[in-house]
Amino acid sequence: MAAFTAKDVMDLRAKTGCGMMDCKKALTEADGDVDKAIDILREQGLAKAAKKADRIAAEGVAYAVTNDDNTQGVVIEVNAETDFVAKNAEFQAFVSQLAETVMAQSPADVDALMACKAAGAEMTVEELLREKIQTIGENIKIRRFEKYDMPCVAYVHAGGKIGVLVGFDTDVDTKNADFVAYGKDVAMQIAALNTAYLNEAAVPAEVIAHEKEIMVAQMKQDPKMANKPEQVLAKIVEGKVGKYYKENCLVDQEFVKDNSKTVGAYTKETAKALGCKLEIAKFVRFEKGEGLEKRQDDFAAEVANMVK
Repeated sequence: MAAFTAKDVMDLRAKTGCGMMDCKKALTEADGDVDKAIDILREQGLAKAAKKADRIAAEGVAYAVTNDDNTQGVVIEVNAETDFVAKNAEFQAFVSQLAETVMAQSPADVDALMACKAAGAEMTVEELLREKIQTIGENIKIRRFEKYDMPCVAYVHAGGKIGVLVGFDTDVDTKNADFVAYGKDVAMQIAALNTAYLNEAAVPAEVIAHEKEIMVAQMKQDPKMANKPEQVLAKIVEGKVGKYYKENCLVDQEFVKDNSKTVGAYTKETAKALGCKLEIAKFVRFEKGEGLEKRQDDFAAEVANMVK
């Protein structure tokens, strides 16, 4: 018998939007494997997308910033226990100080950052972190960061819910206001659509192979498609793969501010207008709490304990 619980069924329902019985059947068929169950539901056309089990929100800030001439940039995520603290001015100043430290000293990872002397302070980041935990009164963790040493533009969405850093291959004056405005548009696109890849070449072959399997299974579930010749199905799949690229690759996506053009076309237009070489080289998008368990407060129990 498949090893899963009622909570697993509820979680699968939350991730896919499918009915409880459909989720239970899928988990049974998948022997309790959630990812496999999601694929089964997708193959049946019941779930349009797979949401990873670890996409649970946590509090904190995702922050992105560049230096004055936009030739270096940092995106960083720092987590706290509550949204209240995440909005605290002292906490936000600490996050900014960490980004400044990364910008100046280029540590290789979080452990290396801990050993750095904090920007504008006489103590290490590790010592400063301990101090902030004591004064703010919550557990605080520096989770991840990335630094670019290239022309780049930063964007922070919704007060720190999402931080985006976009790097460019360009010979433009990086302080040019039109370049910065263009870069912000691209960063906002990435923030809004949670763009997965830069272009078709960046999509791993195994991802496309997996998507094709899902597409074929979906068509076999469709009575109108099931009896079509394999070569016809293959052409349909290739068309669907093209649609996948348009939805998931930044340069192929419709530009959110003008869907008559792609982001790639917008980039070429901007390059022509500025009279420069301009290509999107890479990007990183951090969403606060992505992959972290959010603390669940039982206020009724807390009040009961206080009464006792």
